[in-house]
Amino acid sequence: MKIIILGAGRVGTSVAESLVSEANDITLVDVASNRLLQLQDHLDLRTVVGNASHPSVLIKAGAKDADLILAVTQSDETNLVACKLAATMFNIPTKIARIHSANFLSYPEIFSPENFGVDFAICPEQILTDYIEKLIEFPSALQVLDFANGKVSLVAVRAFHGGPLVGRELRELRQHVPNVDTRVAAIFRKDRPIIPEGNTVVEAEDEVFFLAAANDIRSVISELRQMDKPVIRVMIAGGGNIGKRLANTLDKAQGKNYQVKLIEYDKRVSQRLAADLHHTLVLHGDATDEGLLESENIAEMDMFCALTNDDENNIMAALLAKSMGARKVLALINRSAYVDLVHSGNIDIAISPAQVTIGSLLAHVRRGDVVAVHSLRRGAAEALELVAHGDANSSNVVGRKVADIKLPKGATIGAIVRSLSVAEKRGWGNEEGENPLDHDAQVIIAHHDTVIEAEDHVIVFVINKKLIHQVEKLFQVGIGFL
Repeated sequence: MKIIILGAGRVGTSVAESLVSEANDITLVDVASNRLLQLQDHLDLRTVVGNASHPSVLIKAGAKDADLILAVTQSDETNLVACKLAATMFNIPTKIARIHSANFLSYPEIFSPENFGVDFAICPEQILTDYIEKLIEFPSALQVLDFANGKVSLVAVRAFHGGPLVGRELRELRQHVPNVDTRVAAIFRKDRPIIPEGNTVVEAEDEVFFLAAANDIRSVISELRQMDKPVIRVMIAGGGNIGKRLANTLDKAQGKNYQVKLIEYDKRVSQRLAADLHHTLVLHGDATDEGLLESENIAEMDMFCALTNDDENNIMAALLAKSMGARKVLALINRSAYVDLVHSGNIDIAISPAQVTIGSLLAHVRRGDVVAVHSLRRGAAEALELVAHGDANSSNVVGRKVADIKLPKGATIGAIVRSLSVAEKRGWGNEEGENPLDHDAQVIIAHHDTVIEAEDHVIVFVINKKLIHQVEKLFQVGIGFL
C-alpha cells in the first residue's frame, strides 16, 4: 500500500515505524528537515520537506497515486486542508486526519465529502483519556481494551501472590468461575511470551491477557489477583489537553463520586482550569514539590496520574508520589526508551501515547476487514478485531472450527461477537448512550470446537507483529466470492 504520512511528530513517526516493517511504501512529509534526515537514516522510507497543506508538496510526495493519506501534523487546519486537497485534486481513496480541537469534533459535518472530505477523524488526546479512565475504573488492570463496540474486553493483569489461580493450571479457571466464560489469550513471563494451554500453570508476576464479555471483567480479575479497592481519590499532574480532558471526564462520570485534584504549574492556565472544572480542586504549583504533595495528602490518593508534556517531570512526580504513599501511580511517557526503563519498576503503569493511539490508525491500513487494532506490550504484540466474510468455499475461516483454522503459531482466536447490528458496528445509540439493538449481539468465547460464521467479528491475539500479515491474509476472501 502506498501511504503518505503528513507530520513527523511522535504519532507520525510511530505509525511510520510500524507500517515500514510491514512492507508498505511510505512517504513522510514535514517542515523539519533535520528530523526527516534522522528518520531516513534508520527507516526504509521516502521523505519530503515542506508544508503538508501545499499542493506542490503533496505532488512531490506522490499524492497522484497514493492509496491513503494520514494527516497527523500539530495543526488541525493543515490536516483538514491536506485532506481536502487529497479528495478534490488527487482522489486519494482514504483520508485520515488528526484533530485536536473539540470545537471541530463537535461538528462532524465538517468532515463530510462536501466539506473537507475526511474519511476518519481521530483525536489522540481523547483516545488517551478514554484509556486512562478505564485504568481508573479497573485499578487492578495493566490494560483494558474494548472490542465490538464495548461488547468484549481484553484485559491484562499481573498475577500476584495470593491470587486463587496462581500456582494452578489454567483449566481450573472454569471451576473457580463456573458461570463466566473467558479465554486466556497469552501470558508474558519475564517478557517472554507463553502460548496458554490447559495445563499451563500461572506464576506470580505473570502478565496475563484474557478476553471476556465486558460485564464479566471483575469476576475474572478476582481469580488472577487480589482485587484492588475502587479508586475514589485521584490527583492529576498537568492541566494540558489530556489532564483537563481526564478531569472533565471524571467530573461527569455517572454513578462515580470521584474526588479529583489537579496540579498545574502555569498560573494563568490553572486559573482557566478552575473556572472550567466545577468539581475539581485546581492547584497552582509543581507536581514534583514534596511539600505541596504532602500538604494535599498524597498518601491518601488512590491514583496519581502524571500527565504533563515533560517525560522527566512525569517520571519524577510519579516516583515521588509513590514513595510518599500514593496507592497507584501512572505516568505518561513519550520516549519509548524511557517506557522500557520504568516498566515493572516503582511506577505502576507507564503509558506511551503513541502506542495507545496507533491502533486507531492501523485499523484503516490493515488488509482485510479490520475493525479495531490495539497495540500491546509496548508495540511488541497486537490484538485485532476482524470480520469474517464469504462462505466455506471462498474463506479460510468461515464454516470451520477454531481448531481447524490454520493460524500461525503465536496467534490465538480468543472471542467472537455474532449478530452485531449495523448500528452497533458504527457505535450508534440513543441519547442515553444505549443501543436499542444491544440484545442482538452474542459474545462467544472461542474454544476448539467453536465454528466461525459469516459476518462474525473475530478477536485475534498475536504475540509477535511479524505474524500480522499471515493473519490478515487468512481472513481475506477469495476472488470468486467477490
